[in-house]
Amino acid sequence: MTGGVKSLFRRVLRLVVLLGAAGSAAVLGGAYWLNQAYRQPGPLEAEATVVIERGAGGAEIAGQLADAGVIGNPYVFLLGTRFAGLGGALQAGEYRFPPGISAQAAAEMLATGATRVHRITLPEGLTSKQVVGLLQDIETLVGEVDGVPPEGSLLPETYHFARGDRREHIVARMTQAMERTLAELWPARAADLPFDTAEEALILASIVEKEAALPEERPRIAAVFINRLRIGMPLQADPTVAYAVSDGEGSLARPLTRADLRAPSPYNTYAVTGLPPGPIANPGRDSIRAVLNPAVTDELYFVADGTGGHAFARTLAEHNRNVAKWRAHQRRNTGQSASD
Repeated sequence: MTGGVKSLFRRVLRLVVLLGAAGSAAVLGGAYWLNQAYRQPGPLEAEATVVIERGAGGAEIAGQLADAGVIGNPYVFLLGTRFAGLGGALQAGEYRFPPGISAQAAAEMLATGATRVHRITLPEGLTSKQVVGLLQDIETLVGEVDGVPPEGSLLPETYHFARGDRREHIVARMTQAMERTLAELWPARAADLPFDTAEEALILASIVEKEAALPEERPRIAAVFINRLRIGMPLQADPTVAYAVSDGEGSLARPLTRADLRAPSPYNTYAVTGLPPGPIANPGRDSIRAVLNPAVTDELYFVADGTGGHAFARTLAEHNRNVAKWRAHQRRNTGQSASD
């Protein structure tokens, strides 16, 4: 017997004692009927979601559940919750009720606040502005994000939330998750990396995130950029140029042009050496780990290979051959040529 039903029977027994033998039969009969009706499967045929607004009273909640087909008799629900001592414990929120749920089980869901859980999966490589846009589109969230968070400060992963949670609180959780990730991974970094701070690692990780088409290539791509940093060679990363010429939007609806590659900007890694002044996106945990523990290689170049990954090279001559193969592949498949 559940706690709610035990409470119901304790109340009934007290009432029987007060009424004496004359009224006990009627009271016990009514209590038996109420208990059965309260516990029996309800009429709901398919899963249903019901939103209980703040301030709703027991009678209003019972009517709402009856209108949604969750329960058959609102009076059974109302009396059952009162006798079980749950009348004042029903909580607002969004609830997902399974088929056939009893009035008792529905009441216990509302009393324990077992609200429906939503989730958002933040993809790797989005800019902070794009993340804010995603949050703004979620109608079950409330509130406004005060400005765009710093680029690279939000960790891409899956976040759970309930209806009515505030957007700024989700952003705060994303920020805290990134801080925890950096604090965890930074101490385990490889020796002799060509940068001194976790913030610089985050910048490079954002570039790796935008360049890596295949997850398994992240450590190798990170190694190429780290090798370039070590010898003072420009990174020449197309995503940094796209970030510069798109005014921080992070992507372009067109291919980069030679004029773009010459555009003056501290984010144009064709025009300047070293790291750009900040991240160009929000990198995921794997890209951060790849930058802190890159593959061991002397490769300095990579280009798309036409299969979804990249062809890597140690010398410029080898790289030029790979570029020629990539251009030939593009001509065969799209009739277009690619810039270096």
